[in-house]
Formats: sequence, C-alpha cells, structure tokens
Amino acid sequence: MWIVALALRRPYTFVVMALLIIILTPITILRTPVDIFPEINIPVVSVVWSFTGLAPNEMADRIVTNSERGLTITVNNIEHMESQSLNGIAVIKIFFRPSVNISVALTQVTAMCQTTLRGLPPGTTPPLIITYTASTTPIVQLGLSSKTLPEQQLFDLGQNFLRTQLTTVQGAATPYPYGGKPRQIQVDLDSAKLQAYGLSPNDIVNAVAAQNLILPTGTTKIGPTEYNVEMNGNPETVAELNDLPVKTMNGSTLYMRDVAHVRDGFIPQTNIVRQDGVRGVLMSIFKLGGSSTITVVNAIKAMVPMAEILKYAPDLRSITSGRGSFEAQFSHYEETPAHIAEKIIKEAREAKEAAKSQHA
Repeated sequence: MWIVALALRRPYTFVVMALLIIILTPITILRTPVDIFPEINIPVVSVVWSFTGLAPNEMADRIVTNSERGLTITVNNIEHMESQSLNGIAVIKIFFRPSVNISVALTQVTAMCQTTLRGLPPGTTPPLIITYTASTTPIVQLGLSSKTLPEQQLFDLGQNFLRTQLTTVQGAATPYPYGGKPRQIQVDLDSAKLQAYGLSPNDIVNAVAAQNLILPTGTTKIGPTEYNVEMNGNPETVAELNDLPVKTMNGSTLYMRDVAHVRDGFIPQTNIVRQDGVRGVLMSIFKLGGSSTITVVNAIKAMVPMAEILKYAPDLRSITSGRGSFEAQFSHYEETPAHIAEKIIKEAREAKEAAKSQHA
C-alpha cells in the first residue's frame, strides 16, 4: 500500500514516469535486437593442415600429434581439443573456456603453428586458422543450378562473383561452395609423343614455369609523360599456353601443342549437390556470433538480387526465397565466367587507355 500512498502524495512524478515509459517503449522495441538463435559463448578455433597425398595415419602421427603437444604448452584457457585426420587434410578444433580473450588465444595458436611448421615434414603448407563460436550456424542456403551451364562454371559464378558480394553483409560469413567442380588449368600429356621426343613430364612443368612469369618492370618517362611498362611474360588466355615452346631440336621448335593439350578444366570432384535432379552448387551463409539472424537474412535477401554478376549476366532469373533458403535458377546465356572476366579486364583496359589519352 505504500506505493499507492506515494502516488497520492506525488501525482506529478508518477504522471511524468508514465509518459516517459510510453515515449521510450517504441524506441526500445525498435532498438532491441531480435534473434531466433541465442548466442552461445563457446569460442572455437580450427587449425586446418594440408599435405597433398599424405595418408590419414601419417597426418595424425606426424602433423596432428606434434601440433596438439605444442598447443597444450603455449595456449591458455583450452577446455578440450578434437582432431580429425583425412587423406591430405587434418583438422584440429580447439575449444576454449567462455572467459578466454579470443584475440590473445588466436595469436598464441598462430604463433605456435608457425613454430611447429619447422619440425613437420618438408612440403607442409602453413595451416588455415579459422575462429568461430558455437552460435555460428548456417541460416541461409543459396542453391545454384542450371540445365545448360556445366558445374565448373556454376562453381566459378558462386565462388568468384556471388560470394565476394555476400561477404559485404555485416554479420554474415560465406565459406567455399559445396558441390560443383572448381576450375583449374590442366595440361593433358601425350605419353607416347613425350617418349618419342625424349621428354619427361618434368620438362613440361619446367617449360610452363619458365614462360609463365609475372615480372615487375616499373615505368618509363617519355617527354613529360610517365608510362607503365608491361612485359609479355605470361600468356593472357588458355589457348596461348598451347603455343609455348618446349624444346628446340635440329633447328626446329617443339611446342606445347605437339606433346600436350592445355585446357580449362577442373580438379577431381569430391562432393556432389543436386537440386531438382540437376547437379548444382550449394552456398551456405553463416551467422557470426553477436549478429541478429533476422537482420542478416534480410540483408542477404536484399543483396542477392543486386549482385554485380547481374550486370554481366542479364538473363539471370530472379531469385525466389523460401523458408530460410534461396533457390537461384540460371537460364542459358552465352557469357561464361571466362567471358565475364575478359569483359571486366577489357573495361579496365579501356578506362586505363582513356585516362592516358586524357592525360596526354
């Protein structure tokens, strides 16, 4: 009853408090973050080692064991560690306590991995270190499929065009796409011709390495104008790689096309994604720890239709949203990712030449 008596003695105070509550309620509601996934503060750091061709038991014995021993000595606040060894790949997950300073822990893990690298088998590449929390979950899935485009072009579209646009969304993380065939320039050797000309695969590797160079040449001044000097040390198209000289015999030159064929291919496929029975690519967008799920989803919905690829692929169909997912259907268009890249390079060169002529 004391609060009633206080209200009767000080009515204006309670009227002002009520008005403040009424005014501040909409502001508080609009500024309150809305999320359907609670934040779970269990920081995790993954260390991904790679050594192409090394067996899983060798990865575990020679790389994972040494790394885990070093991490337990120098890294603080470790709750527990998990590791998985595959053919050529090993993943170490380090779970930290909630009170850890993740920036310090990440620095300690990086320093220890660089130190351990010196004692690992020669040829081991530096590890990929990824930090995330238990609340880093996929909230949106983007499916790319086409009845006309091959899988390597779909993967290239998702990896090099859509992914770079989606990473600008605050609170979103986009890993590598699933499915598809990652593009790779491959050299198909003709063993019979190599043997006939007395060559080995190592000769082909040396020829490509010696004539595919990036050489910084600097600039040159001609009168009052300074120009950039460009060298033709590397081919600009895949077809030009077939014209590389390999060996000179009896005054005649043996070219790459005589003993091999260079093509725009793909690495061996390790996973397959199907959408409506058609092979495609799946892109999962993750929510980072403290971000709002609804905000990230809405930002992705707004970003995908405005992706830069629509500028170079006008026949791209509209993207329809489902319950937490998207389905992108690519219709047939003549421009492949290689053509798109060439168009971008051409536009950059034209802008560069226009700037030079304007300066002159």
